Amino acid sequence: MPLSKTKIKYIQSLKKKKCRDEYGVFVAEGDKIVDDLLSVIKCELLIATTPFIKSLGNKKFNISEIIEVNQSEIEKISFQKTPQQVFAVFYKQRYTLDQSQLDTQLVLALDGIQDPGNMGTIVRLADWYGIENIVCSEDTVDIYNPKVVQATMGALSRVKIHYINLEQWLDSQKKLPVYGTFLDGKDIYKAKLSETGIIVMGNEGKGIRPVIQKFTKNKITIPNYPPGRPTSESLNVGVATGIICSEFRRRSMLK
Repeated sequence: MPLSKTKIKYIQSLKKKKCRDEYGVFVAEGDKIVDDLLSVIKCELLIATTPFIKSLGNKKFNISEIIEVNQSEIEKISFQKTPQQVFAVFYKQRYTLDQSQLDTQLVLALDGIQDPGNMGTIVRLADWYGIENIVCSEDTVDIYNPKVVQATMGALSRVKIHYINLEQWLDSQKKLPVYGTFLDGKDIYKAKLSETGIIVMGNEGKGIRPVIQKFTKNKITIPNYPPGRPTSESLNVGVATGIICSEFRRRSMLK
C-alpha cells in the first residue's frame, strides 16, 4: 500500500516538538531500536519493508496500523541520512516518580543538557549501569527529539525519563545524598560514594546552575592524569557521566 499524502504530511510534522506534544507520539527508525521499543511501547504506525515485517514473525506487539512499503518509500519519509528498513510512530510514555522506589536507587539528574547526542548517550549509559530513572530539568533537550531517540539505541525502552522543576525536586530530597560534578570537587576515586543517591550532571557549557549547586553537598570531580599536567578544560558530559557511573557501580560491587 503506497503512503498517502496525508500520512506523509503527518509524519513530517513530527519533526516539530509542538506536533509530537499535540499528538502524544514520537518517531523511531532502524531495526534494533524499533524492535526494542515494540516490546514495551504501543505503536501507532509501523511503516516497513517486507523483510522487516516478516522478521516480526508471530510475536505479539501492540501495533495500531502496519503499512508495507519498499525501501524507496522509506527513504522519502526518513529523518535519517541513511534510512533503514523501518519507520515507526510510537505513543509517548508517561511515568510517575515513585519516591519510595527512588530512595533505594542510584538516580541521574540532568540540569539543562542540550545536545541530542549527549542526551542519547546518557540514556544508554543509564541503561548499561542499571540506572532506571533519569530526572531532567524542564529545559533539558526533549527525550523524544528524533536525534535523541536514535542516539539511545533502544535504551529508551528500559529507562524512565522525568521532566520536572529540578530545583523543587532536589529541595524535597531528604534521604538521598546528592552528588554534583565540579572541576574543583573531590577526586571521585578518593571520595566516599554511596550505593544510592542522586548524581547531578550539568549543561555542556555552563555546568550546574547556582540554584542547583546549593543542593549538591557532595562535590566530586574526575582528575586528569598526571596531576598538574596542562590538559583540556573539561570532559564531554556524556563521557564524564560514563566514568562517574562506572565508579559508583564499581564501588558497590566491591562491598
